[in-house]
Amino acid sequence: MDYALESLIKIAVMIGALLGAVAYLVLAERKVSAYIQNRLGPNRVGPWGLLQPMADGLKFLFKEDVIPGHVNRLIYVAAPPAILVPALMAFAIVPVGDTIPILGKQIQMQVADVNIGVLYLLALASLGVYGIVLGGWASNNKYALLGGIRASAQMISYELSLGLSLIGILMVAGSLRLGEIVDLQANTTLLGFLPDWNVFTQPLAFLLFTVAAFAEANRLPFDLPESEQELVAGYHAEYSSMKFAMFFMAEYASMITASAVIASLFFGGWHVPWLIQPGDQSLFASLLKILAFSLKTGFFMFLFLWVRWTLPRFRYDQVMWLGWKVMLPLAILNVFLTGLVLTLGR
Repeated sequence: MDYALESLIKIAVMIGALLGAVAYLVLAERKVSAYIQNRLGPNRVGPWGLLQPMADGLKFLFKEDVIPGHVNRLIYVAAPPAILVPALMAFAIVPVGDTIPILGKQIQMQVADVNIGVLYLLALASLGVYGIVLGGWASNNKYALLGGIRASAQMISYELSLGLSLIGILMVAGSLRLGEIVDLQANTTLLGFLPDWNVFTQPLAFLLFTVAAFAEANRLPFDLPESEQELVAGYHAEYSSMKFAMFFMAEYASMITASAVIASLFFGGWHVPWLIQPGDQSLFASLLKILAFSLKTGFFMFLFLWVRWTLPRFRYDQVMWLGWKVMLPLAILNVFLTGLVLTLGR
């Protein structure tokens, strides 16, 4: 009973924190784009525009929910939750910290520490595209359908590189559990002073995974499924009100999850090198670990925003060429080189 209650509280906190982070990531994107373009950005609702996400949320809630007469109604309504739910579920396996003492009990800072964590992550990343394809098809709109087809082709192209880029880490770690992969990066033995982060031992895997994560999240320069100049709004062209907001939230939730996974797999997750010993479970150490994880994740979230407003969109043929002729061969090469090094090192 205690375990079930603890799990329910963790799930509620995770969903609340993730949705709150989504709201303020939207504000951060608008502010970052404003600074890049020498503008001020949102600054009217609340001090420095900090209440703008609440105003946007209320606007979406009270907007008229228009369902066009020509759509396939059942699938049209089911598509937005079909993309939002996997985006939220994927974060459940991410360890945001070690443990934290609450009421005399050490609470693990992870919703689900499953032994197939990386497979679970890849499976949910693949499921998200179904909502896009179904939404595009059910809209009975040629632009929306083209957006859905592009999304499915892009997912197939980059899912291979995304999965293969992780094989090297899994070969070294010998585990699919995300918490164990994070723990293996706790020491500082590289060259006598560097942390054992996978970004130093698997730099090619880091580069491939990061690029594939951009493509999986449909972010520029890979936002072909919704490219406004070509497809009006792409797969969500016929959506309005909270259904449109669900598509919007799913994109930003995917960005947050991708950033957290990059921080966990390649940058030691919640470990703080040189300052905190791996076994320290005091309250101060626990809070510092959560802060370290948040800062690492925040950096990659900023990277998503920075790239969005500085790089132009690829052509569709360039996206396919990069996925199949560059990233896939490099991902296979990385697996081969990792296996070779491990074999020679025995």
